[in-house]
Amino acid sequence: MTEKELRRLSRAELLEMLISQSIELQNCREKLAEAEAALQNRSIAIDKAGSIAEASLMLSGVFDAAQLACQQYTDNIRQLSERQAKVCADMEEKSRAKAQQIISEAERKQKDMERETRLECDELLRKAQAESQQYWDDVSSRLEAFYNTHAGLRELLSIVTPLEKQE
Repeated sequence: MTEKELRRLSRAELLEMLISQSIELQNCREKLAEAEAALQNRSIAIDKAGSIAEASLMLSGVFDAAQLACQQYTDNIRQLSERQAKVCADMEEKSRAKAQQIISEAERKQKDMERETRLECDELLRKAQAESQQYWDDVSSRLEAFYNTHAGLRELLSIVTPLEKQE
């Protein structure tokens, strides 16, 4: 399987490959254990070979094949692990870059919203001050007109004020 094909595999598919390799290793270990047990009994050597020397050569081949299978399996696992680590590192880097982009965009939008809100608040404050001033001017002019039209009230107020001071 090429490196490009391995990159296209999902995490689940990679784990399935890892599990199948693990099962294959277990099978090899079981076969090796069986071969070692048979060697202990020396039944294989006697059945298949006419002499102990021939049996030894045959068993040596079995052990070599088992050792080679184990070595290939561990090499495959190591390569898969390295590839998976690289894929994970690439994905993490892309995720971090995307997160930074999202944060930058959110900060920009927050500043835009803050600026717009500030402008709206300034406009509302200006309008409120203008309305307040207009209302005050209107009330002042009405009070002045009322005061001017009721001259008797002015005299009454000037009389009441000195009396209160005497008491």
